[in-house]
Amino acid sequence: MHRDIAPGITQIATTRRDNAFLIAGDDGFTLVDVGWASAPATLLTAVADLGRKLSDIRRVVLTHAHPDHVQGAAELRDLTGAQILIHPADHPWLKAGRVPREGRSGSVGRLLDRLPKLRWTPFTADATVTDGDPIDDSDGLRVIHTPGHTPGHIALLHEPTHTALLGDAVFHRGSLTLGPAALAAAPALRPAALTALPPDLRTIAFAHGSPLTGARAEDFHLFLERLQRNSGDARSQR
Repeated sequence: MHRDIAPGITQIATTRRDNAFLIAGDDGFTLVDVGWASAPATLLTAVADLGRKLSDIRRVVLTHAHPDHVQGAAELRDLTGAQILIHPADHPWLKAGRVPREGRSGSVGRLLDRLPKLRWTPFTADATVTDGDPIDDSDGLRVIHTPGHTPGHIALLHEPTHTALLGDAVFHRGSLTLGPAALAAAPALRPAALTALPPDLRTIAFAHGSPLTGARAEDFHLFLERLQRNSGDARSQR
């Protein structure tokens, strides 16, 4: 299933729990995240439904190196010829084919990473991106480094539409949360990382959960306010 969430941005459900995003540019599409090993077939069907061809996916930006975001990335590159981009702090994880032990703060996360289904065939990105970088001159995307979930986690700001694609920086499964701390590399970094988001967002989209658009964008801004307030209270009690 796919739907437009802002002008030039299409959300694609790669499973019932996972989303990827196509952003239209002058030379084709930028894809934000891929998904599990089964995701390429779903993504390519969506591209065909939009009346476009495989090679119209020109680049893939990975918000971070967790299996539910990168497992299908190498196959998608083979099918489309797209370039793969990721933050340099997560790039070694792609080449290792798994999340390293230090990539999870809790024992539950480390146990899960032992499962073969959470590995991927090692591959190398074509380029890396860092905080403030534009992805392409024509697609309007800019990188915001949001470390915590992983060291190199990034969000993407679509400047023309004031849309943020948050990856796993925030989850929206019924309610807005930062997600399980045990699955994050450095959960304490997450609240501060989100202060880099601009205050005028009109659409907020998540790798896991439905987007907030229109008046509902205010729910996200209130969530950030509570998060920063609670984070400040916790620091003052130390």
